[in-house]
Amino acid sequence: MAARIDVSIEHSHAPPEPDGKRHPNTCPGCGSHYRDDELEEHLNVCPQCGHHFPLPARARIKQLADEGSFREEAEELRSDDPLGFFDLRPYPERLAEAELATGLGEAMVIGEATLEGAPLELAVMDFSFMGGSMGRVVGEKFTRACESATERQVPLVSVTASGGARMQEGILSLMQLPKTVCAVEDMHDAGGAMISVMAHPTTAGVLASFASLGDVIIAEPGALLSFTGPRVVQQTTREKLPDDFGLAESNYRFGHIDAIVARADLKDYVARLLRLFGNAR
Repeated sequence: MAARIDVSIEHSHAPPEPDGKRHPNTCPGCGSHYRDDELEEHLNVCPQCGHHFPLPARARIKQLADEGSFREEAEELRSDDPLGFFDLRPYPERLAEAELATGLGEAMVIGEATLEGAPLELAVMDFSFMGGSMGRVVGEKFTRACESATERQVPLVSVTASGGARMQEGILSLMQLPKTVCAVEDMHDAGGAMISVMAHPTTAGVLASFASLGDVIIAEPGALLSFTGPRVVQQTTREKLPDDFGLAESNYRFGHIDAIVARADLKDYVARLLRLFGNAR
């Protein structure tokens, strides 16, 4: 029997689940249950313990951008199957399933918007699309977002939530790391600025590339920000890790990020940064 490969993202604080099932609106931090409208009212944050639930890309954009200001770019881009990849199912089948489930063409949405009247470019990832994995189209979309921000002379705000590179695209996926790094460097060389917001989880190739290159790096509370999860590190090193290993709080303590900002405060915080960068109108 072939060895099973576990590529899941861990949540070290999740209580055990009966029969491996949990309602999606059950808080893994305190076990509270919520209706959809209750969670939406609180920005998908548990009002009891502050746990930040995952947030779809379009919901994130709605929370960050001025109402009606977002105009999506490169919406038509779709991944193909350059390697003819097949694991348990063909790669195109997985892509189609992800698009039907999320309503997105890829794991990143980009476009121009305003925030409190200040113009900006947004590049927002969606973990529900194949684990927010970065393939060629995600890399291309992010590069176009950098180019659009440079052309319009506005800051780029990226929001990441990713399990890393997309294995179905092999080395072509890994090449998105240097591609996105070069895109950020070109934007910086042209005088542009980038604000990086890391949501849970921001890991592997995305953390190791553009997510860590922001002029200001912000994280949501409790987000896993690590090249690999604590379970894998502990199994490899055979050492006991601290309970907050790889979490936003640990990264902040060691100076890897600039601030931890709760979702309810994120819009005002980013707007303040835009004013500091001199782009408010």
